[in-house]
Amino acid sequence: QEKSCRLSAALLGEDCEISHDQLYELLKYAALGKCHNAAQPSWCRIYHRSHLAGVVVVVLHGVSQVHFYRFYLQFKHLRKVFRHRFTFTPSANFLTSLYGEGPDLRPQNTAPGLTSTSSECVTKSSDLQCDPIIRRYGEQKRGLTSYTLTLEEQKKNNYPIKGSPGCKDYISTECDQQRTDSSPLFGLDCEMCLTAKGNEVTRVSLVDAQGQCLLNELVKPESPVMNYHTRFSGITKKMLLPVKTRLSDVQTRLKKMLPHDAVLVGHSLNSDLQALEMIHPSVIDTSLLFARDAGRRFKLKFLAKAVLGKEIQCEQKLGHDPTEDARAALELAQFFIEQGPAKVAELNLEMLLTAEKLAEVSQNKVALQPQGCGVQKQLNEPPRLYKPCFLDCLQVTGQKPLLLGRQGLESSSLCQSNLSTSNKQILQRALEDVPLSTFSIVQFSLGPEYIASHLHAGLYEKVRSKLTDMLTIYAGPFEEGFCLKSVKKEFGRCGPIQSLTVVTETFQPYIRVQYEVLEAAQLAVESLNGAEVAGSCIQVQRPVTAAMLDCDVLIKELELDVENEGVLYVAGLKKSLTEMDLQEEFSHLKDLKMLFLPKDLQSGKHRNCCFLKFRNSQSAVDALEAINGWTVKGRELRSRNALASGHLWRWIWQMNHSNGKQGKHIFYEQMEQLSDCEQELRKKMKKLDHRIKKLYRSLQNNTLCVVLFPGANSIHGSQPGLGLMGIKNDAGRSAC
Repeated sequence: QEKSCRLSAALLGEDCEISHDQLYELLKYAALGKCHNAAQPSWCRIYHRSHLAGVVVVVLHGVSQVHFYRFYLQFKHLRKVFRHRFTFTPSANFLTSLYGEGPDLRPQNTAPGLTSTSSECVTKSSDLQCDPIIRRYGEQKRGLTSYTLTLEEQKKNNYPIKGSPGCKDYISTECDQQRTDSSPLFGLDCEMCLTAKGNEVTRVSLVDAQGQCLLNELVKPESPVMNYHTRFSGITKKMLLPVKTRLSDVQTRLKKMLPHDAVLVGHSLNSDLQALEMIHPSVIDTSLLFARDAGRRFKLKFLAKAVLGKEIQCEQKLGHDPTEDARAALELAQFFIEQGPAKVAELNLEMLLTAEKLAEVSQNKVALQPQGCGVQKQLNEPPRLYKPCFLDCLQVTGQKPLLLGRQGLESSSLCQSNLSTSNKQILQRALEDVPLSTFSIVQFSLGPEYIASHLHAGLYEKVRSKLTDMLTIYAGPFEEGFCLKSVKKEFGRCGPIQSLTVVTETFQPYIRVQYEVLEAAQLAVESLNGAEVAGSCIQVQRPVTAAMLDCDVLIKELELDVENEGVLYVAGLKKSLTEMDLQEEFSHLKDLKMLFLPKDLQSGKHRNCCFLKFRNSQSAVDALEAINGWTVKGRELRSRNALASGHLWRWIWQMNHSNGKQGKHIFYEQMEQLSDCEQELRKKMKKLDHRIKKLYRSLQNNTLCVVLFPGANSIHGSQPGLGLMGIKNDAGRSAC
């Protein structure tokens, strides 16, 4: 009997965000097996890979995760077939970042029309707006005061602030004079060792605006050293033996050295100031200055090489040189101020970093061409790089990938390209050619009139608003002077509460509860409507709006979604319980495969709920009957089928904490325009779903199919991409 391939991926909660590198890793292994340094992906597993009949990647250009949930009911096939889903950050050069597009990542001059590549947009002025640096600072040059961190930014990034908890005994530099664009810059860097007290300073360096070293001092920690971290700090026990200088001595010297309008520059400077136990009001942090999406940061070593053309933190040296690091951070800030955000964005740092990482993965390291103030010519002439490409590896093994769609790859010689003008033509060619190819890339597209950035932002705002309403319930009426604490406790047993407020506009008081998870709101409606709470028989309902008229249908379809099959939501847990505690509590449940305990993605604190994933649906049904009414550590549990256990859970959490920032750029006229085209979009999404269904049915068994919504970057905000994947089996559904 022929073995069936199977795909396994632990994509619950916060584990659902996948990088482009991880996606590349999966496709490379699926296409090549263990040839050409390909390895089993770290985040998922393909069983019996040698029996894989082929790989099909479907790319829906102009579509993001927002489209999937705005038109969720239209995507009948996708949500019923693909069990594994993940989210990823969008990329301007989507095909480039995904497939490793051959020897030259620099955009080429191509004739206009259907064959132009997706990488064209890198150098166009209009698309610079997508760069996080431009979104943050604009394109115009500014003075240095525009790049110093505000008080709120310092608080957010854990800088020591006067009067804040934990900074009571910190020393102020007393540099309290008003800053101007002529204020002097000073580079600062420290090296730390681990002591019984924590990380303590063992070396301090300060350089002036000309790069001259003003201070390079070893410091004796107050507490015994537990780990010198010599590999990074360069500090050894022998070096510190004769040292007499203490932290208080360095604090005094720095106060004397710094003028009253000094601006300190460093890379993640908050760590240095915390270790120095000093407060300074005006700082430029180069790890934040060279902005990236999703809270990521470039390393100082990479920035020094890519921007300044300087090698620092070399492996041959013992540890980091703080004077070298301080000078590098200072020069990076000076470069940014002198050249302006537009020039920095044109360096395409994200592309350079991706190329460097993938070059290392394939053991084909590339030296980054130095750019920046030392080589002015390079500012207008991005370097030619080699990005490892598994498409050429396929060609070596005698396989030539099939590329269908409107966009071509620059490395077109590596593919059998057939560029068509319409989605209908693309589907017809795919039905004929894909079954004959072992690796296929099929691209469908929305028309250009449907991919404007304000339309993306408008759809996001509608999805955010609807999810907020679905997370919200109104309950009452209550008696005057009712006990709010007991009411909050009762509703909290359904799941984590985002906010609870009393509604006073009514004759008798009601409450408005916004939950953090969809299951909690649904559980409150199901279990507390008609119940007696705080001495009152109450009604529980969601808000009544035009957008919520299909809420019950949506809830039912989410429950039936294949991603939630065999997954239960359990609420009423003590927040002190760990995953290990819960594994023990639920260990006797039959066929329990996985447990996910949600936590606040900022504080890391656990929520009072969890998700249980079972190996089959029947085991989940049996467990649901058993769990309801259970008592764990004195708490009675409530449970129901999951609605958003996977990547949607993470997205909802991010929406809850975004304060609707992306929606405030949308004007009334644009929302009217969105309403006009939304009905047409519904039809287009339904057609896309139908076309993918026809293509999927034509595939051989044991074919890996990956459907990608690439997402979008715009001045209105970043819309994440969405991936769906599975291996087709005899039943037509993706094997897992």
